[in-house]
Amino acid sequence: MVKHQPLQVYERQLCLSCLTGIYGCRWKRYQRSHDDTTKWELLWSLILLFTFCLLLFWCYFWLEAHNDYNEFNWLLYNRSGAWSDSTVPILATTAAGFTYIAFLMVLALCHVAVGQQLNLHWLHKIAVIVALLTTVAGLIAVNQVWGQEWDVVPISLQATGPFLHIGALAAVTALSWVVAGQVARAEKTRVQVVVLLLYLGVLLGLYLVPLSITSPCIMERSELKPRPDVIGHQGAPMLAPENTLMSFQRALQMNVTGLEADVTISVDGVPFLMRDRTLRRTTDVEKVFPDRHAEDASFFNWTDLRQLNAGQWFLEDDPFWTVHTLSEGEKREMANQSVCSLEQLLALAAPRNRTVVFRLRRPPAGHPCHHSWINDTLEAVHSARVPLSLVMWTPDEDRDQVRRMAPELLQTSLRKQSPQALHQQGVGRLLLRYNLASAQDVREFSQSNVSLALHTVNEPWLYSVLWCSGVPAVSSDAPHVLKKLLSPVWLLRPAEYCLIWVSADLVSFAVVVGIFIFQNYHMIRFRMSGMRSYNPEQIMLKAAGRRSSQDVNIMKEKLIFSEVSNGIGTADELYMENSYDYYTNEGITQ
Repeated sequence: MVKHQPLQVYERQLCLSCLTGIYGCRWKRYQRSHDDTTKWELLWSLILLFTFCLLLFWCYFWLEAHNDYNEFNWLLYNRSGAWSDSTVPILATTAAGFTYIAFLMVLALCHVAVGQQLNLHWLHKIAVIVALLTTVAGLIAVNQVWGQEWDVVPISLQATGPFLHIGALAAVTALSWVVAGQVARAEKTRVQVVVLLLYLGVLLGLYLVPLSITSPCIMERSELKPRPDVIGHQGAPMLAPENTLMSFQRALQMNVTGLEADVTISVDGVPFLMRDRTLRRTTDVEKVFPDRHAEDASFFNWTDLRQLNAGQWFLEDDPFWTVHTLSEGEKREMANQSVCSLEQLLALAAPRNRTVVFRLRRPPAGHPCHHSWINDTLEAVHSARVPLSLVMWTPDEDRDQVRRMAPELLQTSLRKQSPQALHQQGVGRLLLRYNLASAQDVREFSQSNVSLALHTVNEPWLYSVLWCSGVPAVSSDAPHVLKKLLSPVWLLRPAEYCLIWVSADLVSFAVVVGIFIFQNYHMIRFRMSGMRSYNPEQIMLKAAGRRSSQDVNIMKEKLIFSEVSNGIGTADELYMENSYDYYTNEGITQ
């Protein structure tokens, strides 16, 4: 009697099928392979890794650039003439692209972990190339339009560096499971050494990275300087239309120490508040004066300017996504705002003893006040009958004459200069963009009795870094946010940070060593058992890979049966009769 008994039984492996199917569209068992990945596929794996790293940096950049989204939109508006929140499509596409590439990276690591051959599907390859080219194009565009914003990366690392180090260390430590498996499975010593050295080099670098991490927030608490004063930039533009009386009133409610505005001069010599060169973005000039909507704002007289509505645009455009937080009464008040004059701003700030700093824009050539703009502005300041010691004067033109006419004014510069140069000009205050002053600059200006204020600071993390650096004042679009901070977001004593750093390194080292010992011990036991791994998923034989597509389509999965009977062949002979090499797991095609 002949008895048929299967030597190998296929088990359903849903996870493995999904893994190889999603990554390389290899859903069938016989399509999978434990062979080494081809050089071509290794190249694609490197491209995928590079794209992932580039997108990771791109995501980080846009997350930290949140402080300056309004500035970015305003720069694009000046170039295109059309206002829109351009950060929304950028953030949406970046999030989608990074999620997709990160998912492919996880699938690739899983392939390596289970010993499957990497074989990225051609649709994924096209998508990876599109993501790579799109990211590179974005980097080039930002460099041309907004190059100064790259400085936010090293500044933000002062706030995020210690935490990014811990996160990167955890990720690389977890990766040791995959690396240890590769080293244990590799049959060539050279491959084992290369993989091990690369991994240990990265790990050692992460262990020593904290030596290069510098943050002003790693300090003794007793050395923390007083909280920086907050100046309302254009009032409180996130809560009310910029450069309007309502905006400045909202800022004063936040107990700011000063107000900052952009000033230009009308054709009849009245200084008024306006950031843009035209009135299109922040007023209804296209409705009231349709033939003059593209005209420079300074060529309107004060009577015409008073006819414009300067608040309705805020309700319609909702530039900071805050309109939904307003009450109906606030919306009605906002819809009736008009263009504000410098004299009105000074009269609002003086009773509350708040300083006023304004950026004065010179009227273009052909304007009646092109040559008299300094005197016209000084006359408006005197007419407001406010203490001149509350006014920060910024124009560099005719500064000596201004000092003689109004010595009480707080002379302020918008250009970075040495403390000695500022003292020679009689300037005691400096207003700079936050990326232009390093921690060393802050110390030098402080020691030279130059009052430094940095703009525009909206994010708590940035405010905290500047606070720890000793900056005395900042200008902000979000005074309502910064005023809630009673202390820096985080503050660590050097001893505390050293303890965290060393502890994380020791835990990581112990975990990595444990994983490598476990993986090698498991592999040694497996090899000593004398068993060779039989891969039932490798029914699709190497030789079949060279067949025509028609032959591949008709190929069926085969199970190997042994006939166990008295005097009828051995198991080895039956393997050969079934055209299957027992020792190499490679079938011989018919």
